[in-house]
Amino acid sequence: MNCYITGTGSFLPGEPVANAAIPDYMGELPDEALVRRKILRMNGIKSRHYALDREQRATHDVYEMAALAAKACLDGKPRGITYLSAGSTNAPLVGPGLSSILHSRLADHGLATDALEINSNAGICTSSAQAFVNACRAVASGDHREALCIGVEQPSDILKSSVIRPPDDRDEHAEHPTGSKWFMSVFLRSMLSDGAGAALLCGEPARDRISYQVDWTYSRSFAHETPLCMSLESRSLLLSQDVAILARHMKPCVDQLMRGAMERHGARLADYRVVLPHLSSFYFKSYMLDVLKELGDGAEIDHWTNLETAGNTGAASIYIMLDEYTRSHAPAHGEKLLLFIPESGQFNFVVVSLTTIHPS
Repeated sequence: MNCYITGTGSFLPGEPVANAAIPDYMGELPDEALVRRKILRMNGIKSRHYALDREQRATHDVYEMAALAAKACLDGKPRGITYLSAGSTNAPLVGPGLSSILHSRLADHGLATDALEINSNAGICTSSAQAFVNACRAVASGDHREALCIGVEQPSDILKSSVIRPPDDRDEHAEHPTGSKWFMSVFLRSMLSDGAGAALLCGEPARDRISYQVDWTYSRSFAHETPLCMSLESRSLLLSQDVAILARHMKPCVDQLMRGAMERHGARLADYRVVLPHLSSFYFKSYMLDVLKELGDGAEIDHWTNLETAGNTGAASIYIMLDEYTRSHAPAHGEKLLLFIPESGQFNFVVVSLTTIHPS
């Protein structure tokens, strides 16, 4: 594919917030402390970032976090971007689309002051990955020479204690508390946090830095054979996830996805130096490694994630992860990376194959 990632950037608001300090920013709901301790023990996240102060006032909005990630990606300088593609689970305005307001914010920062084509993607964790896929097609087809892709999330805005109103049906689920709608919403307060990431796509590799050639992308929805698992209701803004459905359907979907991706593109997992997976929790780590090992013909496939320190930033996470990996590692020329972005919403997935390119 004639498309290269020539720049990455990210923005995490505020100082890192340790587990013990979560209630200082997100507040505390009645009977939540026990749930939080259990969830934090399972997800393995040690710190995260919130676009909130201790009075639960927003320090940034989604559009500003996205603009600051773009600014980092572009080294603060305007470029000839003609395609802007972005995704998020939730933005203050349902319409116009995320990229429309973001274009305006980028202009305020002096980063995109000309007319351009925009693409806004709704969804959950794969919304911004689909934005990336669409931008790759726009560049690879020759329609655009440069595209900017952005993923951004601000779940604190709808999960903070001053806003969230989970229905209390715990008495109806006394034997299986995780089946209550109360739990399905409240546990996410200990899982999700804020951030934004960006990637610059060009039709040729950079001359002064490492680039990644996009070998191929593979995106599949399994909504035709799986139930709804995670949703955000537009009127109540209640975000919830059914963990029983997640546990039942994620593994077979991932197996089907990875086998389909490798077969479609004649690739082997063993060819990859490292996999960068969007993990919502370290609870799924051993399961993911088992799947990779099985599909890799028994070979150990290395993986890398910054979940422990950056938190689970949903749609923004794969951009934030690739940016930190690029800054903290020195991938060799020709080294292959695999980006893996699962979404539990109704089981949509994106896989991206990259090859490291050094300047000639």
